[in-house]
Amino acid sequence: MEKIIKIESVAQFNKDRGQKTLHPLVSVLDQSFSKPVVEARYISELYIIFFKDLKCGELKYGRSHYDYEDGTLLFIAPGQVFGFEENGKMVQPTGWALIFHPDLIRGTHLGKHITDYSFFTYDANEALHLSDAERQIVLECFNKISYELTHAIDKHSRTLVVTNIELFLNYCVRFYDRQFVTREHPHKNILVGFESLLNDYFNSDKPQTLGLPSVSYCAGELNLSAKYFGDVIKKETGKSAQEFIQLKLIDIAKEKIFDTSKSVSEIAYELGFKYPSHFTRLFKQKVGQSPVEYRTLN
Repeated sequence: MEKIIKIESVAQFNKDRGQKTLHPLVSVLDQSFSKPVVEARYISELYIIFFKDLKCGELKYGRSHYDYEDGTLLFIAPGQVFGFEENGKMVQPTGWALIFHPDLIRGTHLGKHITDYSFFTYDANEALHLSDAERQIVLECFNKISYELTHAIDKHSRTLVVTNIELFLNYCVRFYDRQFVTREHPHKNILVGFESLLNDYFNSDKPQTLGLPSVSYCAGELNLSAKYFGDVIKKETGKSAQEFIQLKLIDIAKEKIFDTSKSVSEIAYELGFKYPSHFTRLFKQKVGQSPVEYRTLN
């Protein structure tokens, strides 16, 4: 069975890389000063952001090459597994790393809103790819945090460090918005794939066997994480992925309702609802009429 190495503290992360710990809850590392680490799978109790300087042409998004080559940001939240298949080889870390423990941000504005940064749950193939100008902003944010860590800890240290981490994450929100725009064509392909997936789903017996399609199911079928998939659909349509599924469901339901040989309950079961009352409630919420009223009026 594959062994997964657990990272429990900032000090442990730094020690593995042969670097000093300047603060028990946060660290910024220039990985050019790190020693090699074992190539393995890790699970962390920390927030970790890796900034990799690499030629992203070596990586692909679906069948398309990444369109930025100046750097890549990968975000890892506590409890996530990351790394490589275990083979025991030693590899030299590159780029930069920002690491902080959840205790650093508890009770702060960032702590209350950290889950709003959905990119912490994106997969590796959904990483953030930076232009040269964006890369400079990231390094400036890292340098400000590092500056605070090289000075004696005082009553202002935590506030300034957390504020700069939040500033950095807010820039990343902007950068991801830019990435969604500059990747418009691949993302439109995701939308087309989503529509095709729903059409195929409701034209099969899957609703009766699997029930209603969930966002996570659709994302998995399209080889995307649920969060990234949801963010792409929101950017493309202005609706959440769940709303999009419901609208497609209602469109199909409207067609089925014209078949008067079937009762509303039969239609509800065909669409994947466990209880016809749930179908009636959703239909009335979206259409403004119950299925029976819609059938009668049309």
